[in-house]
Amino acid sequence: MTDETAACRRSEGRAAARRLALPVLAVGLAATVVVSLAVGPAAVSLGDLVEVAASALAGETGDAAAMTRERVILLDIRLPRTILGCLVGAALAVAGAMMQGLFRNPLADPGLVGVSAGAALAAVATIVLGGVVGLEVAGHLAVYALPISAFLGGLATTLVLYAIATRRGRTSVATMLLAGIAIAALTGALTGYLIFLSDDSELRDFTFWSMGSLGGATWAHVVALLPFVALVLAAIPLIAQALNALLLGEAEAFHLGHEPQRLKRRVVVATAAATGGAVAAAGVIGFVGIVVPHLLRVAFGPDHRLLLPGCALLGAMLVVAADTFARTVVAPAELPIGIVMAVIGAPVFLSILLRRRSIIDL
Repeated sequence: MTDETAACRRSEGRAAARRLALPVLAVGLAATVVVSLAVGPAAVSLGDLVEVAASALAGETGDAAAMTRERVILLDIRLPRTILGCLVGAALAVAGAMMQGLFRNPLADPGLVGVSAGAALAAVATIVLGGVVGLEVAGHLAVYALPISAFLGGLATTLVLYAIATRRGRTSVATMLLAGIAIAALTGALTGYLIFLSDDSELRDFTFWSMGSLGGATWAHVVALLPFVALVLAAIPLIAQALNALLLGEAEAFHLGHEPQRLKRRVVVATAAATGGAVAAAGVIGFVGIVVPHLLRVAFGPDHRLLLPGCALLGAMLVVAADTFARTVVAPAELPIGIVMAVIGAPVFLSILLRRRSIIDL
């Protein structure tokens, strides 16, 4: 076999893998969702799962005591929790991939550069100070107050970070990382002060919320987060090709028909919406935005037309799997997802640093 033939076969193999990537990830996510619904302190068999799903789709209500119990477990507890995990994972992973494409650096993660901390500060301020300054929202709209405030906090943090790190059209990676550390420290200190003002019960809730958790997931949380994730996913076709062009440089992207400033505004808004909504729904869950894009980029390359939808699927799969592990490994207690993701994400982050030392120009 000649070298040219071997190279041609490798190229064909990579092309086939890229065509199958999204279907395989979709199947993997479906399997993860089924496991998440079936596994827990109260185990549910696959047959009961299918029966409850079929009866729910048909609009029936269970009349047997055991069936009613399983309907409550599946439809009122695990299903909203699993769907919320899918939305949070997809939002964080896509936000990370978009930010890395904008900064043209694989280390740009919303959690690492302080965007998540800014969103958390705005959410905590709404909880602690909302009643004091008369910002309480009555009725069903109350559930939207946190995502909107977290979105505004994430947006403000992203704009400040970009303004600090960018000079004369060029973004400094070192400045971005250092500014992100400073912003995260400042917002973390302000968040800590607000928590200091809270009472004992709020303090316990904030502590677990800050480590990331889907324990309080309800259908109201799903409905509140869905518009933010839908906005980000709808933006993928508008952003993917432009991010590919931006990999060549801003001047090259402009000559290819993409307006860099317009692209930056879209990415900043989409990243803030995704991060803010996810933080408001599940607290601060780190490393999803850096682990998922890195794995897909290594496997399938930097093409954002595949990378962004792939991140949505793999991010959802990773968070749902991490949540399933967190609520079963020490059952009936639960581990915060942030701890699980830190154990997974920290080694991956270190591997990126070791492979890309040259880009950390300190």
